Amino acid sequence: MTTVAVVVLLFSYRTSTMGASAPAAATAAGANAPGIVSGSTSDAAGAPPDDPTDTAPADPSSGTPSAAPTGAPTDAPTAAPRPTATTAAPKAASNLVVNGTVAQTRWGPVQVQVHISGNKITDVKTLQIPNGNNRDYEINSYAVPQLHDEVLQAQSANIDVVSGATVTSDGYIESLQAALDSAHFKG
Repeated sequence: MTTVAVVVLLFSYRTSTMGASAPAAATAAGANAPGIVSGSTSDAAGAPPDDPTDTAPADPSSGTPSAAPTGAPTDAPTAAPRPTATTAAPKAASNLVVNGTVAQTRWGPVQVQVHISGNKITDVKTLQIPNGNNRDYEINSYAVPQLHDEVLQAQSANIDVVSGATVTSDGYIESLQAALDSAHFKG
């Protein structure tokens, strides 16, 4: 019984001293967190509005929301509320920037960031690629530009792997597909 008490006390001490390093790791990992970085998707219909002023009555003289909170008496007559995300028809995503998930490959992590404008993929940036040795640099120097060009041409993650860079290509495609799925991109 004494051994169990000692083990529990040691474990408790160990875990209580680890708390200071955990936020630093979370911050570093969150620097390229997967998902939408900027912009919004067309699936916003049905979601509550982010800004409560979106539902405030419009001031008829200026066309802008009044300063009075909704339901408060005002001197001027009020117009019908502006359409919100819940009543407006969905529109196409515009100027989205989306990070893909980190694909853990045999040679190291691969992560991409996709730029979408007007329902077209306009750019793909690599956020992480294997870089453990000179061979990684050599492979990535020709594979990444080729993958980039193929994505812009295909407008999807349905691209060929680069010969000699199969592992990196697979990770690139996996991260790219995750980013496109996050953006609800149909191409």
